[in-house]
Amino acid sequence: MPIKDVFLPLIGQPREPTLAAIEKCVAVAADLGARITGLALEEDIFARPKAVLPDDLESAAEAGDVQQLLNAFNNAASRAGIRAQSRSAKVPADQVAVTLAEHARFSDLSLIPVKPHDSRTEAVIETFLFESGRPLLLCPEHLVSELRTDFENVMIAWDHSARAARAVGDALPILQAAASVRIVTVADDKTEAINRSGMDLVDHLREHGAYASFETVQAGGSSIGKVLGSWAQSQAIDAIVMGAYRHSRLNEIVWGGVTKTVIGQPPCWVMISH
Repeated sequence: MPIKDVFLPLIGQPREPTLAAIEKCVAVAADLGARITGLALEEDIFARPKAVLPDDLESAAEAGDVQQLLNAFNNAASRAGIRAQSRSAKVPADQVAVTLAEHARFSDLSLIPVKPHDSRTEAVIETFLFESGRPLLLCPEHLVSELRTDFENVMIAWDHSARAARAVGDALPILQAAASVRIVTVADDKTEAINRSGMDLVDHLREHGAYASFETVQAGGSSIGKVLGSWAQSQAIDAIVMGAYRHSRLNEIVWGGVTKTVIGQPPCWVMISH
């Protein structure tokens, strides 16, 4: 199914990297030929006394932040010539992530700007993964000036899991448009089962007009997440396609894992599904 309806949550403070990431995400949606919806949420608070307190100043600043994010989105959409709609609303602070995820259910893909190792952003992403039922495309703010808006070189992080298969299915429009698709499995020993699984995926993608190659990369004692990130950067990969939380979510939160590593600091665009 083509990607025709894209969702962009407008969250965080209107810092320069965030505004640049909004611009880049809108450009990706335009390249996909999709409509984009931007939603900015202001945290609702209880009424306070009329005296101006520090918390009131912070709330006023947040309201101003929401408008700046909306302005950045609308301006970017106008420049890109893309069909777009923007919305804003007030919700309780503890409902921001869930509300955004609920809106994401009515899109083909959600684009989320990611600050490196930012706990709030990570919480939003995890809520999207478990509550939206839709794939995400993570935009690393720290690399935003280097990111392409069309994905010529795409890597599939293949671990043979159901979640990885789901991610491949969600990413088919991107894989079909790519000039190069490389299926990568991190394994110190290339067993017959690993090779068969990779080649079966190559064969499956060929039936959909996506021509891929398969290879294994050795971990060499490093974590799989770091190995995938380093490999992607060394090979000038534009986007990674991967499944999320192969192991239990609690286990990854406590001990770390591939998903946590990639969410914490994406090495490029990352399309991720659960």
